[in-house]
Amino acid sequence: MIKQNVDSSKMIPMIRDIAKAADEKEVLKILFSNSKGMDDTYSKTTLLEEYRTLKDSGKLVLTAKNEKQFLENIKTKKIRTMSGVTPITVLTKPYPCPGKCIFCPSDIRMPKSYLSSEPGAQRAHDNKFDPYYQTYNRLVAYEKTGHPVSKIELIVLGGTWTSYPEAYQLWFIKRCFDAMNDFKPETNKPYLVPKTELPYDEKKLVNATGTYNSIVGLSRNDKKRIGEDSTWEELFASHAKNVGALCKCTGLVIETRPDEITKDEIVRIRRLGATKVQIGIQSLNERILKMNKRGHTAAKTAEAFSLLREAGFKIHAHWMPNLYGADPESDIKDFAKLFTDKKYRPDELKIYPCSLVEGTELMKLHETGDWKPYTEEELLRVFKNILPTVPRYCRVTRVVRDISGADIVAGNRKTNFRQIAEAELEKDKTVLKEIRSREIKDKKINRDDLVYKETVYPTAGTKEYFLEFVTEDDKIAAFLRLSLPERQAKVTEIAGSAMIREIHVYGDSVVVGQEEEGKAQHVGLGKELIKKASSISRGAGFKRLSVISSVGTRGYYSGIGFSQGALYQHLEL
Repeated sequence: MIKQNVDSSKMIPMIRDIAKAADEKEVLKILFSNSKGMDDTYSKTTLLEEYRTLKDSGKLVLTAKNEKQFLENIKTKKIRTMSGVTPITVLTKPYPCPGKCIFCPSDIRMPKSYLSSEPGAQRAHDNKFDPYYQTYNRLVAYEKTGHPVSKIELIVLGGTWTSYPEAYQLWFIKRCFDAMNDFKPETNKPYLVPKTELPYDEKKLVNATGTYNSIVGLSRNDKKRIGEDSTWEELFASHAKNVGALCKCTGLVIETRPDEITKDEIVRIRRLGATKVQIGIQSLNERILKMNKRGHTAAKTAEAFSLLREAGFKIHAHWMPNLYGADPESDIKDFAKLFTDKKYRPDELKIYPCSLVEGTELMKLHETGDWKPYTEEELLRVFKNILPTVPRYCRVTRVVRDISGADIVAGNRKTNFRQIAEAELEKDKTVLKEIRSREIKDKKINRDDLVYKETVYPTAGTKEYFLEFVTEDDKIAAFLRLSLPERQAKVTEIAGSAMIREIHVYGDSVVVGQEEEGKAQHVGLGKELIKKASSISRGAGFKRLSVISSVGTRGYYSGIGFSQGALYQHLEL
């Protein structure tokens, strides 16, 4: 990152003015009034760095109220941490994938299904796919832009995670934890320059021919892979450090395919510390799955959902409209199965309309006219029909992938299509129930104004309780997912236990240990929800309540009476 030249005489009055600004509009007005034009405007990152320098030198003193307002006003992309945690996405290196999907990008510089133009992929490439540098430098970026980094959701992406060698998985996760353990917030850390090299020889990729798997397999530079392995003991040691670290891992997400989920695999990813699984289901239509060479059936998806849910994992499904063989009507019908059929019912959802990119098998079908992208009107019709049907217990985290328009040969290029669809629904006075549209974001709350709600729904093998605290206008401040198994769990440790699969308290992510009036995370909503979950579980005849805790939340649960087991934490009822 290039550091801006700073006119010190402007800094102090600018900072004082920003500390008094009422909103983002006023902040931008102050920034532009102190610039020479669009290309000479001080960035918020520069102002934050200069503020810390001036404060440390004693040249600038603000009242506690003004300091708080300045730090809030100078924060960039506030929405990133309004969900209560700070997300860090890291990518694994390119590696052969078991899938043969006809629509999947095959950028040999990236793990399967990712393109080098995507923001997260660019960061991974710049950091040589090294997990430590990816994690550490993302923490630096958040810190420099005013975001808290004490509660991290680590999202590990890259093709099919479960197909990577176990030693690499252990090393990758361990190094991410090492970075979180080493990072010290509030110290104005510099970005680290990777000491490693890319995991492949770029010269060999220039004229490479063949399949993605063959090229990636041949181009891997084995000499650069020395040291990319760890043991379980080394990972557990890094886990133990994170329990008391300043940057705690409060969630760990991996992604894979339905046909990769088995009982043994579930135990293994749980030992890694995973709490959520992103799972590419793409469709529930057997004909569409076969035509697109997904390599698994809808029945396998249902089995994976059951295994994951019974083990306490949050299920984050990926679903794709406009696949080969589908049409808007069949997509609307297929989407309905996600929530009307109790075999599925995911907790979170990404909706990725199929886009055509170079190098895919779908290109040939497009050239012959056998596949064509939906028009904007057709795609809008699909979204206007499906979004209102998403129940209040599910969160639609993303609509449309963040792919550069230059990479898309045919298909939707509007990355703001969600906003377009929601604006159309608002015109029709259609209110969405899904979680993301109801989050309180940075709204101040009063505990006495919150209402408790329960949503109960069956799945294949469990009875699910979605417990919420909401405002009068149904904005969600906190929720808990409680799962009551109706059959013997396949993981022995949780046999006979009720299971807390997730607790989430919304509101702007707050630094652990700092109380702020009105912030949802500091009015005890999590503990209240646990009490309600305990009461429901006890009333249903369960004698123990288990939780699929993250490494960084072990201390929290221990503090309220949970004991540590091998894979979970437990509370005797």
